[in-house]
Amino acid sequence: MNPIKLDRACDNFEEFKTRLNPTRVIDQYEVLLDDLFTIRTPHTKFMVDYKEELDEFVSDYLAGKNIIDVGEWFFFPWNGLLVHYLPDQEHQEVRTARNRNIITEDEQKKFYNYRVAIAGLSVGSHPALTMGMMGGPKMMKLADPDVLGPSNLNRLRYDFTTIGDKKVDLVVNTLWQMNPYGDYHRYSVGVTTGNIDQFLEGVDLLVEEVDNLEMKIRLRLEARKRGIPVIMATDNGDNVIVDIERFDLEKNLELFNGIAGHIDLEEFQKIKPADLPKLATKIAGKDMVMPRMLDSLLGVGKTLYSWPQLGDAATLAGVSLAYITKRLALGESLRSGKLEVNLDKIFDPDYDLPENQGRRDANRSQFAKIIGLE
Repeated sequence: MNPIKLDRACDNFEEFKTRLNPTRVIDQYEVLLDDLFTIRTPHTKFMVDYKEELDEFVSDYLAGKNIIDVGEWFFFPWNGLLVHYLPDQEHQEVRTARNRNIITEDEQKKFYNYRVAIAGLSVGSHPALTMGMMGGPKMMKLADPDVLGPSNLNRLRYDFTTIGDKKVDLVVNTLWQMNPYGDYHRYSVGVTTGNIDQFLEGVDLLVEEVDNLEMKIRLRLEARKRGIPVIMATDNGDNVIVDIERFDLEKNLELFNGIAGHIDLEEFQKIKPADLPKLATKIAGKDMVMPRMLDSLLGVGKTLYSWPQLGDAATLAGVSLAYITKRLALGESLRSGKLEVNLDKIFDPDYDLPENQGRRDANRSQFAKIIGLE
């Protein structure tokens, strides 16, 4: 379901409203105009009273029309809301005004016109929503086959009223409500061999956050073939490990920047199921994974149902990937490879003490031996 826009050539507002029977009408157009006015008249920031100027602005803007007859009305079928928005250009102006000039007007246009595909919407929901918040890509393709479960809620920006909803619907619907002028495409079955071509068609960047190792490989092979860069963030305790693969610059770059050796679908099919944890550990970065993560991974299927993930790490992944996307969209220089965003290293004064580094190294070595990497 996509938003339904009032077509004033065919409908008037009252007929539109009666036909759709919304559960709630949200009309804050006066507030929107107030904000639009202050954005365009920065000199009023330090004025005690600018009511006369504001009234003149609103009067000129309405030009004698009723307020319900200006701007655009959108009905959202998933929740029954009927909402009054500024026209497209003014909507983008208002919602990105506080970005300036950390993001300049020209940069904002480049970021908005960048096209992104995101596969996997647990961790992947965070960069999608963060980019949307920043006025980022107008066009996004979003894929995930799963529904939201209660144990997802320690790291996703939703609540218990959304349990059982499809993750892709939650993300896309939120993006539409941020920006009903966007171009958002949902892939409710996830990325498959049948839709992967369509999923990657016409995009500038792939954000890969799926769990399936075969699909991780398949997506990268297809992205490399098309010269599409791939970025990925892996939860690591309170931290994240970020992968940047510049297939747009290096057409023969090994998958995962070569950290897993030469790997393609043919090689993957030869790997025994018992050896898949080795491959997953290589891909994650065996020399970066935090000790508590490693201990937890050894407990999966014994004392733990699944590997642990935290809300701060998932949020940090979203921040990191949105930042990287913006740099790519603006053509800025970017360090590639496997990189660590480590809050412990920044804030823990004892993190780099030799004895603590030694304990981490010993823990990683022991884990590598247990799963057969050493």
